[in-house]
Amino acid sequence: MEQMIQEILQQGIAMGGSDLFLVPGSPLRLKKKGAMLALEGEKLTPRDSEEIMQQLFDLAGRSPGKLLEEGDDDFAFSLQGVGRFRCTAYRQRGSLAAVIHIVAFGLPDAEEMRIPPAVMELAKERSGMVLVCGPAGSGKSTTLACLVDSINRERSGHIVTLEDPIEYLHFHRGCLVSQREIGHDTGGYLEALRASLRQTPDVILLGGMWDGETMEAALTAAESGKLLLSSLHTVNAAETIQRIADAFPAQQRGLILARLSLLLKAVVCQQLLPAEGGGVEPAFEILRLSPEVQQCIRRGDVAGADMLLRSGQIPGTQSMDSHILWLFQEKRISRETALAYAAHPDAMVQNID
Repeated sequence: MEQMIQEILQQGIAMGGSDLFLVPGSPLRLKKKGAMLALEGEKLTPRDSEEIMQQLFDLAGRSPGKLLEEGDDDFAFSLQGVGRFRCTAYRQRGSLAAVIHIVAFGLPDAEEMRIPPAVMELAKERSGMVLVCGPAGSGKSTTLACLVDSINRERSGHIVTLEDPIEYLHFHRGCLVSQREIGHDTGGYLEALRASLRQTPDVILLGGMWDGETMEAALTAAESGKLLLSSLHTVNAAETIQRIADAFPAQQRGLILARLSLLLKAVVCQQLLPAEGGGVEPAFEILRLSPEVQQCIRRGDVAGADMLLRSGQIPGTQSMDSHILWLFQEKRISRETALAYAAHPDAMVQNID
């Protein structure tokens, strides 16, 4: 069975897929450029899925205890000469299932991923906080990996990454890179982040900011002169700022917003849009902090910050809708897609028509 699993994973990479789905009652399915393809084979039975799951845990050198006790687990593993995989295992209808995200060996190329140069310019920041945001599966980890790789190639220092799980492997180049996997190399994000400050980092990649305590620790890390890269599941820059403020009690928000206005360098938000002819097109919103935006954040005027972003008058910024409009004008996405994904569809209609 192990050999079969390895062949399935190799097939997924050879076909250029992004995710493998193992769900009882269905054949194995592969997602490729947004489409679901059924691989050859019969429908999986609950017994099949249990055997496959055990082999996946064996490949990862991990116990299935968390999955069996709590109903879900996330972990990553590598196959030599094949690729790296992130597995999300879970229980459904009383049986075991999994989604395996495929990451071919090697780091993503920013140009091939169509990450705008304005985003990659953020790798030149030496301190403060850069946030890369978007819904699940929008490519945040890929963008963060490209930023870390650029820093690793262009300067010297110590980069500490805190990830759950580790997706991309970074080699020591100009920098030393310490990659710590939550739950395997260390405890939770909060404990790992606090510990990282004693490891003399120049750059910290924090896989996610999930609560007020972690956000507070992230602000403290940025205040210590480090560059902190992190992510949130938010869809635009205004929501990102509001999410951080709302994570704290009302009496603390004024101080938090004041600190954020001084420490935040940029917010990048991204999403993947269906492309004309198949596949996906990434769309990016980029908010760089100008003095005017800093004042809005300090006052808690999130709407004002959003209006400044949409005005297009701040160097290095672009709204999500402006990028979507450009994708439509370049014939990379359809009119229907542009309207469906626009933050302000009424204004998009006027710009398109």
